[in-house]
Amino acid sequence: MNIALILSGGTGTRLGAEIPKQYIEIGGRPVISYCIRRLSMHHAVDAVQIVAEPLWQEQIRKWLEIEDVEKKFRGFSLPGKNRQLSILHGLEDIRKYAKDTDYVFVHDAARPLLSERMISECLHDVVGHDGLVPVLPMKDTVYTSADGKKITSLLNRGEIFAGQAPEVFMLEKYWTANRRLLPNLILTINGAAEPAVMAGMDIYLIPGDEGNFKITTRDDLDRFRQIISGTPVASRN
Repeated sequence: MNIALILSGGTGTRLGAEIPKQYIEIGGRPVISYCIRRLSMHHAVDAVQIVAEPLWQEQIRKWLEIEDVEKKFRGFSLPGKNRQLSILHGLEDIRKYAKDTDYVFVHDAARPLLSERMISECLHDVVGHDGLVPVLPMKDTVYTSADGKKITSLLNRGEIFAGQAPEVFMLEKYWTANRRLLPNLILTINGAAEPAVMAGMDIYLIPGDEGNFKITTRDDLDRFRQIISGTPVASRN
């Protein structure tokens, strides 16, 4: 079984909006509804679990009904103090109805342009591995700096990749990897694959999708609005 875990517990403070970015309506629909529908309609996704604040859960249920995708929905999980604790809360709830060897497909509600192709490739290519992460190559020269003012060293960008969501993990192994980091170390985790790597899990890399960007800033929101409306995206040059 493949379970989609949609993370919608963020507050979106960097955007400066009155409500979390994933609930802002674009094209007559909230941002979260785009990935909910895409995942719910995919033939290889068997269940959907959503991390969301109680304040928004009833509204999400209504959107599920409007989109006619409530059949695969299995329940809500409460957000944690950071993204990784939210993931762990979702894993705890998923373990109540899934098998140890099932895969969990972790995705951000603020990444609405998830493609059917990316879902298919992730769920196909993860077989035989403990997990999978789509990545993008670094296009720019990458440096390290000890003080943020002077270059300390030049990194080999051919060996450096930017991770994206979705991230896919075998349920029991990934749950165990996260549990090992409680109570404090898990609060320092920045990327979902980090606990898996720390635990020695076999994490496979596949090419990511430039279009599968996360809405973090107002520019990102404007870019998504332009894509949905069919308006050419203005150059930032």
